[in-house]
This record gives sequence, structure tokens and C-alpha cells, in this order.
Amino acid sequence: MAWQYSEKTKQIFMDAVHGKPGTHMGEIEQPDGIGEHGSIACGDALRFTFRVRRHPTDPLQDVITEARYLTFGCTSAIASSEALCTLIEQGAFTPIGALKVTNRDIVAYLGGLPDQKIHCSVMGAEALEAAVFNWAQKRGVDLLSLGIDMHTEEKEEGRLVCQCFGLTEPYLKRKIRELGLKTITEITGAIKAGGACMSCHHKPGGLQDLLNEVWGPQPLTLKLLPSTPESREAATADRPVPSPYQFNKQVEKVLDQYVRPMLARDGGGVEIVDIKDTAVYCRLIGACAGCGGAGMTMKLMVERTLKEMVDDRIRIITV
Repeated sequence: MAWQYSEKTKQIFMDAVHGKPGTHMGEIEQPDGIGEHGSIACGDALRFTFRVRRHPTDPLQDVITEARYLTFGCTSAIASSEALCTLIEQGAFTPIGALKVTNRDIVAYLGGLPDQKIHCSVMGAEALEAAVFNWAQKRGVDLLSLGIDMHTEEKEEGRLVCQCFGLTEPYLKRKIRELGLKTITEITGAIKAGGACMSCHHKPGGLQDLLNEVWGPQPLTLKLLPSTPESREAATADRPVPSPYQFNKQVEKVLDQYVRPMLARDGGGVEIVDIKDTAVYCRLIGACAGCGGAGMTMKLMVERTLKEMVDDRIRIITV
């Protein structure tokens, strides 16, 4: 099933990948602030940089004049990053003032995001915090004295709860409170915790226990079991099935509109060799063919985009 994005989200994404003037994909050289969030291993990563107009005597009056991002992620990750940069530049914020921009502001700017993609907006807000912390260190600003706690110790200290995404108990508790997360599904949608192996859902000290600690014990509800091939087949039984010709055209259209423009920025591309059912056989060409990250590009860019835009059953097979 393809994700249902707003028209604004899709347009922002298209403008970004085509490098339309006024978009923000890229990186500022010698930035005044730099922050990162996520990891390539998890499938989403964001590097956020900004430049300020420095005040001659008071760093608290520095004003952000330029913001850029490098995002390795999906449609919503790129669109959320664009929204973050636009909101900050249009707001003429000081670095500390920029902290007022939340993931909710990003989602509102995009006209909404699917629940399962809210974590992309959270990723941008977290990278912004890290960049402001970096700016403060460079400019000698004591954030704690201003009542601003960046929680820089949370990912290094504290009990590890979600092994797959490396998220600790202090971090998870804070995000549960800040974002008002009340269920495991909401946690996964907002910050990805529990979204891989799911072993942290109900184990002692796991996500459900953290929810109970923050909000108090919740009424007993039925737990959803992991889906099986049979249940997935039943769930998609009523979904309209395109003909092989229609499916092939959809795949080519998405590659032309979304994937190939991004690969072309690095002098590469992708071509289809064959399509059998939902298995797409293809290969990278140009500069991408000999890249050491070719396998990751196939998995995290080509396959993920096709899953989102065409059919979540698609598998990319490199030939």
C-alpha cells in the first residue's frame, strides 16, 4: 500500500529532489551550528546545518540566515527537512528562538503526515536541537543557565530499551511526555522505537512498562500479534490489483519522478532489467555502479521509494 501524502508534501519533495531554487538540500560549509539525528543503519538519517548573522557583542541576538540539510530517508523525511529549513528562515529566528519550532509545526506546514511517518518530523526537531547545542558551544552560551536542557546525556547514559534503534529509557520517557504518546503504536510512529524486532514492546522494563510509569497503568487491551503471510494476504485481498503492464508503468513513473533525479545528482542512475510479479530486477549505472554504498542505495532509496509510492510488497533484486 502506498503512503497517502498531502499534495503539499509531494510537491515539496519533488522540488527538493529536482534542486528547485529556494529549496534547502545541501550542506553549509563551516556552519555556525551542525546537528545530526538518526542513523543509516535504521534507514533514516539527517544532518542539519545553519549559518547565523553574528551580533557583535551578544550571541543571544545572533539570527539564523541560512539553513540546509542532508537527509538519507524517504519522501516524508526530505519534505520534513525542507519544512524545517523554510520555517526557520522565514521566521528569522535566533538559534534559541528556533527551538520553538516543533515537530507539530513541521507536520502542520506539510498539511499532515501519515501516523507511521511522524518520526520523520521528530527527527528534524531533534537535529535542530543538536545544531543549537553545537552553536552554543562555539559561541560560549550557557544553555543551562537560560533554563534550556538539551538532554545531551540521554543516548549515552541510561538503560537501553530499544536495541534495534539504540534508544535509552531517559530518552524514551522524555519523548513519551513531550509528544503525549499513549500507546506502543504511537511510540513507534513518532520515534521508531519498537518498530523492528518488537521484542521491547511488552518485556519487563519495555515500552509498555515505560508508558505505565509515565501515565499510570492503562486498561487491559488485546495485543496485536505480528502479521503472518496469511494475514497480510487476507488484508490485501480486496485491494485493486493492477495488470502487469500497469504495475510496470507505475514503477517506471516513480523511478523517473523520484529516484533517478536524486541519483543523477551524483552522476548515476538506475535501469530496470526485468519485473516478475512484485520483484523488480534492476542495476545501478553511471557513478552509482561502482559506489561502495550501492547495496544500501538499492535498499534504502530505490526499494523504499517504490514500496511507498507503488506497493509495499515490492522487492528489489540487484543484477
